[in-house]
Amino acid sequence: MQEAVLQQLAQDTGRFLLARKLFLVTAESCTGGWIAKVMTDVAGSSQWFERGFVTYTNEAKEELLGVHGELFEAHGAVSLPVVMEMALGALKQSHAQVAVSVSGIAGPGGGSEEKPVGTICFGWAWGSIRWADRQHFPGDREAVRRQAVIRALEGMRELVGQ
Repeated sequence: MQEAVLQQLAQDTGRFLLARKLFLVTAESCTGGWIAKVMTDVAGSSQWFERGFVTYTNEAKEELLGVHGELFEAHGAVSLPVVMEMALGALKQSHAQVAVSVSGIAGPGGGSEEKPVGTICFGWAWGSIRWADRQHFPGDREAVRRQAVIRALEGMRELVGQ
């Protein structure tokens, strides 16, 4: 069921991007490239998918996406300010016009009272339209990550106005 949802969301996003001659870039942490994988599962995705960054460590987020170290100290890697910086950094480091980013705690460990396992933050950017969202998903690591990919793509649909 969820595989069909992922496929439909990716196809819808791809059609929108292609119709407007836009390219997408992803900046992923806890999803480990799963968003990019789903997007490139769509035949012809090279016409609208530009690249993906998997930046699992804070150092990778800093080096590849330009996320400022002060943000990690002030907010943590799983935060709205960090995912917005990730999305904007991905745009700067690519030729894409649209970005989605994700950072979270998929589990089974790593959670805290403030940020329990299942806490995921998302960022989306397209021109002057930018927003971030925080969600909490139930389940094991696989379930949390899958739900994060679905939410990232749903956010893409919201971003591009479908």
